[in-house]
Amino acid sequence: MATTRRAPILSDPVPIHRHAADNLRFIRDTMERAASFTAVPGWGGVVIGVTALIAGVLSFRHTLARQFSIWLAESILALAIGFITVQMKSKRLSLSLRSRPARRALLSFMPPLIAGAILTAVLREQQLLPSIPGLWMLLYGAAVVTGGAFSVRIVPVMGLCFMSLGAASLVAPPAWQNGLLMLGFGGLHIVFGLVIARRHGG
Repeated sequence: MATTRRAPILSDPVPIHRHAADNLRFIRDTMERAASFTAVPGWGGVVIGVTALIAGVLSFRHTLARQFSIWLAESILALAIGFITVQMKSKRLSLSLRSRPARRALLSFMPPLIAGAILTAVLREQQLLPSIPGLWMLLYGAAVVTGGAFSVRIVPVMGLCFMSLGAASLVAPPAWQNGLLMLGFGGLHIVFGLVIARRHGG
């Protein structure tokens, strides 16, 4: 007796719009990665946060002038740590610091810092030391927001937190300024640094 073959059962075809959506999502994600500066150092931020906490502890029970000197030295140290750790991460991830996203991030990051340095000198000359911590956090936050526009999404969020804390510091009593600096440059750097390190390769 001859056996009859059963026709193979075909599964339902996948709608073409689903393939198109997947392809568009892949292209979009690829373009976002190509246009982003991903060498933001999470662990570098943690180290900066730790040194900021140390600076805050050293500043307790000192005059405003002495606190200013300690935090100014900390800011220079933090810039050096940031520069070194950006280079280390970019080298480890084989990312060029001369790429277009890196240049755009740097050019966007620097102007608020330059403005902050100029205003710091002016406020120092006019003996308006209690206003400097708020100014630092506000303009550093602005630098992180503008530079972070070309980086991973969490970086601008960190900048907005700095700006909010800086605005609060400008209306806070002088006795609170050292603690607010520790909360900002110490606490925010550590928290966001750990998140960046965990989610974005160190």
